[in-house]
Amino acid sequence: MAYPVVAIVGRPNVGKSTLFNRIAGERISIVEDTPGVTRDRIYSRAEWLGTEFRMIDTGGIDMGDEPFLTQITQQAEIAIDEADVIVFIVSAPEGITDADEKVAKILYRADKPVILAVNKADNPEVRESIYDFYSLGFGDPYPVSGVHGLGLGDLLDAVVKEFPEKDGAPKDDSIRFSLIGRPNVGKSSLVNAMLGEERVIVSNIAGTTRDAIDTKFVADDTKFMMVDTAGIRKRGKVYENTERYSVMRAMRAIDDSDVVLVVLNAEEGIREQDKRVAGYAHEAGRGIIILVNKWDTLKKDNHTLTDFQNLIRIEFQYLSYAPIIFVSAKTGQRLEQLPEMIKRVADNHNKRVQSATLNDVVMDAIALNPTPSDNGKRLRVYYATQVAIAPPTFVVFVNDPKMMHFSYERFLENQIREHFDFEGTPIHLIERARK
Repeated sequence: MAYPVVAIVGRPNVGKSTLFNRIAGERISIVEDTPGVTRDRIYSRAEWLGTEFRMIDTGGIDMGDEPFLTQITQQAEIAIDEADVIVFIVSAPEGITDADEKVAKILYRADKPVILAVNKADNPEVRESIYDFYSLGFGDPYPVSGVHGLGLGDLLDAVVKEFPEKDGAPKDDSIRFSLIGRPNVGKSSLVNAMLGEERVIVSNIAGTTRDAIDTKFVADDTKFMMVDTAGIRKRGKVYENTERYSVMRAMRAIDDSDVVLVVLNAEEGIREQDKRVAGYAHEAGRGIIILVNKWDTLKKDNHTLTDFQNLIRIEFQYLSYAPIIFVSAKTGQRLEQLPEMIKRVADNHNKRVQSATLNDVVMDAIALNPTPSDNGKRLRVYYATQVAIAPPTFVVFVNDPKMMHFSYERFLENQIREHFDFEGTPIHLIERARK
């Protein structure tokens, strides 16, 4: 599903990023102690009272050496283009500044709801001054403190009320997948190659020239929706001209995908940015396939493919579940295998396992490798059950969740993977104390 997007906008030093981090809190999905996975803090998942949404922190957008007011203008325009709701941040102690009025004039032109948040309203004396901000013309100002978390409930209540209503349209049963990767890895060429004359194209859905393009097609009696996202550039180069939109559009495409194809360039090998791009999809819990494009350009011997596979497994340790396929958009090599592989990964991503069968596997695993003990107390596993799909998520009921060491959790995950086909999808294990 596509989630509402909230953009946090304002001049520098009003606390945009502090407020962003406070709202996101623990909802930001960070993979700890995992090489190659980082989180670009300009875009995050968040939730308020059961409503999930996405946030953009325009304070994290690097405009390079652009003049001060140009930066403000560009950041506000990004918010106008991308957001369903805009949170306009001003500073209570400083009052209304010329830069605030500059941002306000830009937001007047936006056909988007704007919620005015007066940050740094940490004490009653400061909060009394917020009435001056009515003059900006955005209705009731909401006094908040990003540092202390004051007033965020009222602010988020107002934000959620402005989310667009779901249209109730029937769910498209197409398997939705996106291609992500650095620029020049050949994503658009892969799209064109996959949509050859042998494909039955149902419809084309195109936005502006900056947008990702969604394309429906049918292969082997299965309906697919393909999204060609803009290349994700390194921080500092992201927002040059129209390319400044690429990261956020790629993030939205990932969120709305069943399966993500992480595209690598065989000629250039694996770059640090490749690992960051793959990390976005992994953190989002999507099904993943690794595509090594331009495979036809390499001089190969009997060890080339195996060596490249081993390198991928070393550099992308957190994607051990993802299948790897070596393709060529130019020659069409192995592209005919992609639809079937995408369907299999999507099916695995939505797979459910019966509790009885699951518990047989878990108990056999414990018999094979007994649970750990600490100071004479042994971890006891009572039973497990699947509670969610996309990705498959299992709750394991135990006597003490703190005794579940990550190595034993990994062992249980590997045992589940050995007995059930979860290739291409992450699976989550959650420990709960049995009451």
